[in-house]
Amino acid sequence: MNDISLDFYNQKYEADLARYSLLKDHLNYTAHPIDAIEKCGHDGEMYPVVILSQRLPVGFFVLHGWNGVQRYSDNRKAILLRAYSVDSRYQGRGIATQSLRLLPAFVKKYFPGKDEIILAVNHNNINAQMVYKKSGFIDRSSRVMGRKGEQFVFGRRI
Repeated sequence: MNDISLDFYNQKYEADLARYSLLKDHLNYTAHPIDAIEKCGHDGEMYPVVILSQRLPVGFFVLHGWNGVQRYSDNRKAILLRAYSVDSRYQGRGIATQSLRLLPAFVKKYFPGKDEIILAVNHNNINAQMVYKKSGFIDRSSRVMGRKGEQFVFGRRI
């Protein structure tokens, strides 16, 4: 899938993200993009990113600086991936894998001092764990308690 790209959120994506669909099960593990964008306004180190397919928003995540990272790692050069999702209408098309493969270059371009991407994934979210591992993330053997239970901390050096 060569038509996948990443772009920082801006207002031109707002209407599409308002129609963004997440199944109830997915909302157990992630935030709806509109809710995540609102939270980004309260922390100057949170950067909402849209996953695009042919310039249409099909996924979303937030990159979070030290304020987010410090709960999961002591690496000040890491950036946290959070609120990651693919719109339920577009799942099963390889979008997650492709977008996660684009992520290291995106981080290097826009956050040149960063050397690692960190994320936390719920231990019950087996599908997400498989996608992250397939995309080069490894289990850092660290655990944290999240709002929905234990989470594994994964990382990927860039």
